[in-house]
Amino acid sequence: MYERYWKEMGEKTTLVISGWQSISYFSDLTNLCWFLEPSFADSVLRLHKLVGNAVTQDRHIVVGTGSTQLFQAALYALCPPNGSEPMSVVSAAPYYSSYPLMTDFLKSGLYKWGGDAHRFSKDNNNNNRRPYIEIVTSPNNPDGSTRRAVVNRIDGILVHDLAYYWPQYTPITSPADHDLMLFTVSKSTGHAGTRIGWALVKDKEVAKKMTKFIELNTIGVSKDSQLRAAKILQAVADSCDRGGVGSPEEGQATFFEYSHNLMAKRWNQLRAAVEKSQLFNLPEFPCGFCKFSAQSFQSQPAFAWLKCEGEMEDCESLLRRWRILSRGGKHFGDTPKYVRISMLPRDQIFHLFTHRLSTIQS
Repeated sequence: MYERYWKEMGEKTTLVISGWQSISYFSDLTNLCWFLEPSFADSVLRLHKLVGNAVTQDRHIVVGTGSTQLFQAALYALCPPNGSEPMSVVSAAPYYSSYPLMTDFLKSGLYKWGGDAHRFSKDNNNNNRRPYIEIVTSPNNPDGSTRRAVVNRIDGILVHDLAYYWPQYTPITSPADHDLMLFTVSKSTGHAGTRIGWALVKDKEVAKKMTKFIELNTIGVSKDSQLRAAKILQAVADSCDRGGVGSPEEGQATFFEYSHNLMAKRWNQLRAAVEKSQLFNLPEFPCGFCKFSAQSFQSQPAFAWLKCEGEMEDCESLLRRWRILSRGGKHFGDTPKYVRISMLPRDQIFHLFTHRLSTIQS
């Protein structure tokens, strides 16, 4: 979806790296995260300040190969090394389908997937208290809802996955202020192939352990990717910084204005197709005031959480018969009556999808 915008940016986001540059493992030996490129750290801080979606003061930045590596680094850092049993990792259903896979992939003795946070909260009574880490994804993948912790126990640990807390997807009502927050360029700007994410970490020792995990896992993070991500994030910040250095020309849309308007158009198009078919249902979202854009709007998530109405039990199979590929609800801890569909493909693919969906009449 973002490809057209970045093509129009042209040379503003072109980066040339000479053969002698970025050879060393090390970036900044004065920094706790010694492989963090200073220009990337600066661009992260600048963008968060402009958007107002996260508190960065008194936080350590840990860079990772996407938020996937940071997720695993966070689990490693948050679990006591000599626990009597593995920490349960939970998230409220429907949860991101990769959480169970990433948690159990290494078969670690430190942690294990514990399933739906609602069910864990009920089962984990006073007589059988188990240590846990709860992943709070807000806005949530797959259903786009705004989330808070479910288990709510004093001895629990929270990780906030805020990959979609950007103003093209949801109103920025206040800066997120949590102990450990995960972000990624793949969802903020669309550059999934760059494989760069970052964590804002309050506790210095946790940030150290996350850095150690990445050091042992990949001996740092690609400098080339960090430099490219820094260039992209600075371009986004420049487009938002009216009157600042590199600010856009009068009347030119900022990156977030462009992407917000396109998301709004796509959600209207999808809702029209669902209404025409009358076989499906989409979630409704409350309206919120966005302090960044100074306007009120409903969330317009990066994924559509589509439900098949009536007697149809397997929505994924139904859509496949109409040549629409989706991901079934069972992967997200929910029923097969739901599917997740991306709202971010190229225009041609999205138009074809909504056309096919609208023609499913029975």
